[in-house]
Amino acid sequence: MSLSNLITPAGAGHDRVLYRVFHQCWLQRQLFLKLLRRDFAERYRGSYLGLLWSLLLPLLSLLVFTFFFGVIFQMRWAGRSDASLGDLALILFVGMALYNFLAECLNRAPGLILAHQNYVKNVVFPLEMLPAVMVASAVLTLAATLLVILLLQATLGSGLSWTALLLPVMVLPLILFVLGLSGFLASLGVYIRDIQQLIIPLVQLMMFLSPVFYPVAALPEAMRPWVQFNPLALAIEQTRGIILFGQAPHWMPYLLSLVAGGLIALLGVWWFARTRRGFADVL
Repeated sequence: MSLSNLITPAGAGHDRVLYRVFHQCWLQRQLFLKLLRRDFAERYRGSYLGLLWSLLLPLLSLLVFTFFFGVIFQMRWAGRSDASLGDLALILFVGMALYNFLAECLNRAPGLILAHQNYVKNVVFPLEMLPAVMVASAVLTLAATLLVILLLQATLGSGLSWTALLLPVMVLPLILFVLGLSGFLASLGVYIRDIQQLIIPLVQLMMFLSPVFYPVAALPEAMRPWVQFNPLALAIEQTRGIILFGQAPHWMPYLLSLVAGGLIALLGVWWFARTRRGFADVL
């Protein structure tokens, strides 16, 4: 069955598809929580430290990047020449935390259904729940990492401002964007197996196209407006501002990214729901 045959024309049926998906997820929220616990626990199953790795891995990454960028390369952050080595570490850490969240989800998404083929044959299982469970599991890891950053900033850094309370709000557009894109990739990965190989270098490229290791201010003036079309770049800059620098968010770019992220999330859910009917034919 071709992919094009699975997509119905635009019309009133689209809103019914979305309603059915969200309604089923709400009715089966206990199943969602059970799958979430299982997904999160399976990452570290069999290891001696278990879930402690969700806190230790970010700290180890922090040490590695601080050593290479701060000690070996003597890197200085543009516009913050007086920043200490610890300040530089936290600046880089925020960028890496958000990038790792995006990279984990997008790298896993193309093989998500292939890894759960037993669910495809089960006509009563809500497959649309799988991308949401995967993203929610990655959000838990992101939350643990951001908690470490907040504690380090409060104890070893310059302290926290009231703007840090906006942290959940600032990362919401990125979460919505990743959720929608994960739905697209999870579906495409069933029909086009090469997607899984192609997405890895593209996600790596995303790291260098986003201000993970540099501020937006370091870019040429002509390139800076284009950064606003990169949801990861906006999330990194805004999150750094509210946690590390006590800066109020730029609300207009944020609201635009929130609307765009919401639309992408809805489109991703709709696409997955429409194309899932052919999964059993190709698996």
